[in-house]
Amino acid sequence: MSADEAHPDPHGQRQSRKAAASGWIGSALEYYDFFIYATAASLIFPQIFFPAGNPTVAIVASLATYGVGYVSRPIGAFVLGHWGDTHGRKYVLILCMFLMGFSTIAVGLLPTYGQVGILAPILLVVLRLIQGFAVAGEISGASSMILEHAPFGRRGFYASFTLQGVQAGQILAAAVFLPLAHYMPAEAFNSWGWRIPFLLSVVVIIAGFIIRREVEETPAFTKEEARGDIPHSPVVEAFRTSWPDMLRVVCMALMNVIPVVATIFGAAYAVQAAYGIGFEKDVYLWIPVLGNIVAVVVIPYVGRLSDRIGRRPPIIVGAIGSGLLSFGYLYAISIHNVPLAIVMSLLMWGVVYQGYNAVYPSFYPELFPTRTRVSAMAISQNLGTAITAMLPALFTAVAPPGSTNIPLTVGAITLAITLVAALAALSARETYRIRMSDLGQPGATPVGPEPAHA
Repeated sequence: MSADEAHPDPHGQRQSRKAAASGWIGSALEYYDFFIYATAASLIFPQIFFPAGNPTVAIVASLATYGVGYVSRPIGAFVLGHWGDTHGRKYVLILCMFLMGFSTIAVGLLPTYGQVGILAPILLVVLRLIQGFAVAGEISGASSMILEHAPFGRRGFYASFTLQGVQAGQILAAAVFLPLAHYMPAEAFNSWGWRIPFLLSVVVIIAGFIIRREVEETPAFTKEEARGDIPHSPVVEAFRTSWPDMLRVVCMALMNVIPVVATIFGAAYAVQAAYGIGFEKDVYLWIPVLGNIVAVVVIPYVGRLSDRIGRRPPIIVGAIGSGLLSFGYLYAISIHNVPLAIVMSLLMWGVVYQGYNAVYPSFYPELFPTRTRVSAMAISQNLGTAITAMLPALFTAVAPPGSTNIPLTVGAITLAITLVAALAALSARETYRIRMSDLGQPGATPVGPEPAHA
């Protein structure tokens, strides 16, 4: 094993920690921005960015601008994946951070419909497209950066900080947005208070840039560059050489069905009058907040566990377990049992789902070689996630208000999808004991259980 893979030197350990901090803060920024946009699209944007004549159209149009962010994600995956594999992990992450941060600040500075008319929603859509484009490269770039800096035998632990940042960003967004919406006078919040969470992104941009500037380019990419081995078309090469693993990642990324069930369909089922359950909206807002708090605690432990037992077992158990728990969660909603619904949500999403969520930032990039790592992961993961964006509409179509056996119907679809993800993980090769230089090679020989610095 080479020294750079084991990191016996303090310099290598410092870079591992800096890379993990860089991935954490970048992911926190990206998902802080995504969460405040989603919240504002529900609470405030219909009133200020769309014509006042038809409130229903305004709500639909406002939520559509949130969905537009998913349209540009596949495009961002192709472009930013190419950039990360040809120019380096460090520079694509700085680019992602600035694109996301400045587009979010710009939302906070936008004129309203009353000030500039139809230009207001047009600008909102453009900025949302930029956000979706930027987020497509963040997790794949950050996961690759952390993985390639991490010491051998601890890649799962270090890479898990990417997803801990995602959950922390959503907690931070809730901590800023929800108190403002609750305590500010409605007139002041609608006039200028809603802009505060968007403008605060500038603080995270500054902190993120300072940290990311200090992280060196990864040894794996630097070696490729020194050998003149950078691919001209990493996207084409990824499809040509790694399509079976890309297909596996698409299938595993369907695990996004669990947060969809917990926070989108589950919220509609619990709160919308048409379903007749009658949960209070304020109570239901706490479910994603509590779930994220639990996840922040659980994620590094699961990441460390995957360094001991492998990547596949936590993903398979997390997939099947959370799929089964979806029945209990939806049943708790159906009988209007608020404490049980919260407990089942925390178990399904906050704990068991993290078997997948904490491990994929190391498992996905380990399936691909350095040459095409960012492109292959970005494209396949974003394709899988984009498919799950259509699930709320599917759930509502097969289990509309007034239908019977809603928990059974939606739970069965959820379990079927999580079984697909589990089978995809089962069919993949184990990667946790493969040397960095051998990652992406189907026939690579694992290292024994007692490396000097594992």
